Amino acid sequence: MARTVIVSSDRPGAVPTVREALEITADGGTISLTPGEYREALVLRGRDVTLSAADGPGTVVLLSDSSESVLRLESGTVTLADLTLRGGYGAAITVDGGELKANNCEISAEFGVAVQVGQGARLALDAVKITNSQYGLSLEGCSGTVKGSTVEEIGGDGIIVSLGADPVISDTTVRNCGNRGIYIYQYGKPTIANCEVIGTRAVGIAIAHGSSPTIRGTAIRDTDDFAISADAGCGGVLDGCKVDSAGMSIDPGATLEIIEAAVTARVGVGADTGGGGQEKVEELLAEMDSLIGLAEVKAEVRSLIDEMQVSEWRRLAGLGSSSVSRHLIFAGAPGTGKTTVARLYGKLLFALGVLPKDTLKEVSRRDLVGQYIGHTAEKTAGVFNEALGGVLFIDEAYTLSRSAGSGADFGQESIDMLVKLMEDHRDEVAVIAAGYTADMVDFLAANAGLASRFTRTIEFKSYSAEELGEITIRIAEADSYVLSPEVLGVLVDHFTTIDRGPNFGNAREARTLFEGVRKFQAQRLRALGRMPSMEDLRTIAVADVLAAIQAR
Repeated sequence: MARTVIVSSDRPGAVPTVREALEITADGGTISLTPGEYREALVLRGRDVTLSAADGPGTVVLLSDSSESVLRLESGTVTLADLTLRGGYGAAITVDGGELKANNCEISAEFGVAVQVGQGARLALDAVKITNSQYGLSLEGCSGTVKGSTVEEIGGDGIIVSLGADPVISDTTVRNCGNRGIYIYQYGKPTIANCEVIGTRAVGIAIAHGSSPTIRGTAIRDTDDFAISADAGCGGVLDGCKVDSAGMSIDPGATLEIIEAAVTARVGVGADTGGGGQEKVEELLAEMDSLIGLAEVKAEVRSLIDEMQVSEWRRLAGLGSSSVSRHLIFAGAPGTGKTTVARLYGKLLFALGVLPKDTLKEVSRRDLVGQYIGHTAEKTAGVFNEALGGVLFIDEAYTLSRSAGSGADFGQESIDMLVKLMEDHRDEVAVIAAGYTADMVDFLAANAGLASRFTRTIEFKSYSAEELGEITIRIAEADSYVLSPEVLGVLVDHFTTIDRGPNFGNAREARTLFEGVRKFQAQRLRALGRMPSMEDLRTIAVADVLAAIQAR
């Protein structure tokens, strides 16, 4: 068998496919690919081969547009050099066993994980770029090294380490992830050294489920949530790391040893922060403005933030400044964006330096009310203490008032305790009570102290038919669906004629309708009698929407 085999579709003496090259390449040999695209799904068992680009990086693309991996390694060793691999609906590379080595490669998988490494396997990635994937690198019960690499533009988690995996990840950057940067769970124990985690929509590095990583010399910044979090029962070491103003959330039950960590505390907006706090405020306000509808709500929240910001500027200038109440009533029907706005409001208070955390704890009557006298006060105090530093969001708060019906005396006990706690911790929490407009009047009347603590009510009006149509389309687009131009008109017609009584769910109705649309699209695609194309999988047709409407 040959030691080096050339793969080319048009070169004399070369073999046309990688699969054929594997059949004639000796163990320890090299398959050299000439420039071009190779659409293959390769499975390697018990082989020791190298696949490389003959003309260097960026010249050879291995790709799959199906659910099969571009490369699946079951045993043996495969080395990849200077290649680009693009997955379709599944992982670009799946390593079930053996050892994967990759150098100077680029790997992506639009609808799956770029690299999936399973129990007992090994990997060695050097100067690899993982990008434009649903998930970046998933390491389950494996070992190995990742160095000098980049994981960026990921829809979900950048790197996932689980099932006791113990890789060494060094000099690697994780950037722009739609969820967590690095997620370590189920007893993962990686070593993360001299890395960067930048720009995540959730926690930068999250440690959960008994994991114990060693994290040294790593910088985490520009996260929408905490830079680092560690749950109860987790351990490990944090040494010489740099964490920006997002800070850390370490559960009291965690045993993570913090040897040295440079943490920049968040200060008031008027302080010398290089504009970071102000920039974050503007970014969050822009995010709020991007929400569909809610014009009056946006104006109210902006007005409140303006008051708080000017009050802080006056305080820093040595001028008199009055306290601005941060507690709010959100009144309106279900599905009108109250929870979404509450979460943004909490992040705004955090960015302003008004609150030390940007967390939101959402509760309802069952979380606050006990089964006997005295139990309710204990439950309410426990929930309130968990929310300290952030926002406590009480949904359907009117069910706590005496007028709510049977068993309401216990609800009154909760209201009385909330009034006391809000006074005792007036600068440590923001409380938002939400519910139907008329019912919230009864809630405020349940205790004389409520009206003085909730001085501002923000009204959430129901969405128009046009807005509900736009919301439905945005829900679809968030899941990578494409809707034909006629769909919006069909949706608007539907929401114009639907019964919009007092229990109408607004955006919840839009989401429920889209779940039905997905079901009918799936039925239509199954009836094709073939593997759907990428366009088929992403396209929502008018027939799908009409079928879902008729089924309701």
